[in-house]
Formats: sequence, C-alpha cells, structure tokens
Amino acid sequence: MKKMKQGKDSPTITTLKKMNQKSRKQYLNSSLRQLVNFAYETAPAIKLRLDKAGIKPGNVSTIDDLQNLPVLRKDDLVELFQEHPPFGGLTTMSLPDIQRIYVSPGPIYDPHHNSIRFWRRHAQLMKDLGFRKGDIVINAWAYHLVPAGLMVDESLRRTGVTVIPMGTGNTELQVQVMHNLKVTGFFGAASFFMNIVNKAEEMKLDIRHDFNLRLACIGGEMGGGPIRKLVEQKYGIATTDVYGTADVGLMAYECSQKDGLHIAEDVFVEIIDPDTEKAVSGDTIGELVITPIDESYPLLRFGTGDLVHWINKPCPCGGTSLRISRILGRTGDAIRTRGMFIHPRQLEPALARFPEVVRYQGTISRESYRDKFTMKVELGTESVNREQLTQKLIQSVTEAVRIRLDKVDYVKSGVIPDGHKLLVDERTY
Repeated sequence: MKKMKQGKDSPTITTLKKMNQKSRKQYLNSSLRQLVNFAYETAPAIKLRLDKAGIKPGNVSTIDDLQNLPVLRKDDLVELFQEHPPFGGLTTMSLPDIQRIYVSPGPIYDPHHNSIRFWRRHAQLMKDLGFRKGDIVINAWAYHLVPAGLMVDESLRRTGVTVIPMGTGNTELQVQVMHNLKVTGFFGAASFFMNIVNKAEEMKLDIRHDFNLRLACIGGEMGGGPIRKLVEQKYGIATTDVYGTADVGLMAYECSQKDGLHIAEDVFVEIIDPDTEKAVSGDTIGELVITPIDESYPLLRFGTGDLVHWINKPCPCGGTSLRISRILGRTGDAIRTRGMFIHPRQLEPALARFPEVVRYQGTISRESYRDKFTMKVELGTESVNREQLTQKLIQSVTEAVRIRLDKVDYVKSGVIPDGHKLLVDERTY
C-alpha cells in the first residue's frame, strides 16, 4: 500500500491539543493538501470527482477550495460500489492490504481503516472521553458485519484498556460479567445500558455498591439525554458520548462540561445548507459534512445527513478544538434507531416477498428508554394466518435492517394513506 507523505515536523496529538485555532487551521490545511494530492493519484473515484468539479489538486489549499465538489452521500456510495466493485474506487488500498471488510445495506463494503492518523485520532479520543490504562470496559457495540464493535475495541486497546467484547444481547450474562470482573467502564447504546441496569436490579443487585462502574459512554441514539442524566443522578456513574459514522469512524466527543461535541484531531468539519451545499454561519442549523485526514479511505466532503450547529463560545474545559451541537435531527429519509440507521429502501425487498401485504409503514416510537420499531400492515385478504405471517415478517424485516422489529400491527384499509412515507419517526425529544 502506498503511504501519504508526512511532514518532518508533523505535530503529536499532545501538541495539537494545545494549538490555538490559527495554528490548528494551518496544520489541517497542510494535511488537506497532502491528502487531496495523494487521493487524486491513488483513488480513481476521487480523481473522477475532482475532475468533474473542475478542481485541480494543486490548487487546493483550504477546505474552502473544495466548495465546488458535490457532497458525497450514502446513496452516492451505493451507486459507486455497484459501478466500480468492490470499493467504488474510493480506497487507496489494494484488497490484500485490507484486514477486514464490513457490510452495510446497499450493499456497501467499507474497508477496515489502515491509516496511522485514523487510529491515532481514535486512541486519543478514548483518552479524551476519560478511559485510561487499567480500566476494564465492556464493549456492547455489535461485532457482526458493521465496524462499530471492532472499531471501538481496537481504539480502547490502543489506549491500554482491557476490553470485554460482549456485543449486544444476553443482558443477564452482561450483568454477571460486569459484577464478577469488576468492570469499570461501558461502551454502547444508552437504551441497552438501561436494559442491563434494569436486569441487575431484577437480580437484586445494587448498582452503586455491587459494581465498580465509573464511566459509561452511552449514546448513538436520538433522545439519550434523559437516560444519561438518570444514570449520573441515580447510580453515580459518570457518562459521556461520542459521535461517528461507519464510513469515517469516530470524529467528535463530549468533554466533562457536556456542552456540545469537540471535533477530534485530523478531521475537517463543515456545516452546510443541505439544499445549496454552501456553508452556513453563526448558529444556523445545517448538515454535518466531514473530510477526515485518512489516507486509506479518503472520503472528501462526506455528507452525514445529521443536522447540527456550531458552538462558537470557548469551552470551560480549556480545549481549543471546534465544537458542534448534539445531533438535532436528520435530512432525508434515514432514521437513526438504537444506534443504527434504517432507510426506507431496506424495507422494500423485505416486504416484497409477501404478496398478501398490500401496504405497509414502519414507525419508530419511544417507550420508556427504548426505541420501539413497529410495522403497520394492510392485508389484501383476511384469509391469512396472522400469527404465522407476523413471525415471518419479523424475521424478514429484522434480517433486512439488522434491528429487531418489535411488533406488527394489522390495520384496516385507509389507515395507511396514499402517498405515505415507508418509514416514520414518531419520537419527540
């Protein structure tokens, strides 16, 4: 694998964290110039994107010089991966250099990152969250197909943390492991953490006195704030949060002040108007667009679909990095649920195999501390064994979206209107 040249005086993460905004911008601009030139030479799809936009790599000095480059969105990735298999011409690595391949709906084949800067960023981010050598941490993100579990696992281990790769499910076993091994940290979805806490209380265990938990990074869901507040006030466990995507990895974190998210090192962030793709100013809400300094998978101007705004006041923690608000919503049709995204297009092939279903609509609601996924279904005939059909629908939809379908509601004709959305978010925050 070819390597992107690094400057001889490339700063350490410790130096970067102490930089003022002007020095940090100079460093990032220098890194961006190297990245664009390297990606243009080694990633065919990047070269094509820049050529179509009329951007010469040698003319890129700042992120503003990429304003004419259309934002790269998830749907664009699906098309690229279909036209130029297996990686859409976006990676600079050859297949033998890729250690793992993750599979997202589409399908999209995300390569395991093999960049020094990528893993340096992630290790430092874990330290910024508060994890330290000597911690024993349960990692409850999924290890199957998606990158979340292994990405968090490796990042924590590079920090010196002992990781227990639990993944999701098995709440009683999670409680036993947490208790027996004197676990000090937890990393996973907020609602799943509450499932574990509730199970522990069912088992007559005292969270404050029978466990060693000191820090829980629980997030990945809309509306997780009340859960985190409860965990801190009722159980005395410090909580924190992190932001990332399967494509670019983790790129923002919450400090102890809990006032927005700090942008991690080696990441360019833009907030744009989704319609014009031009930068917004002040505290205007816009779409979060990311350009990570990552030589192995250089996604220039990747549109996350998440809505945020800038936080322009200094952080009391003393950090000098840029900050953004928490996620305020989504553009487009995809809905974040239990730490994963569900897109309407995932439902179509799952329901197409059932000719007795004439209309359907997925809904996401929230009960207590958990996202609930329900499918409203209109049948074309009443001569159907609903119990058997329900089980088949749950299995088909769950396999398609990788989030368990909780319930099937059979509705009368007219309840699902003409021109309806296939997926609706009914949660309030």
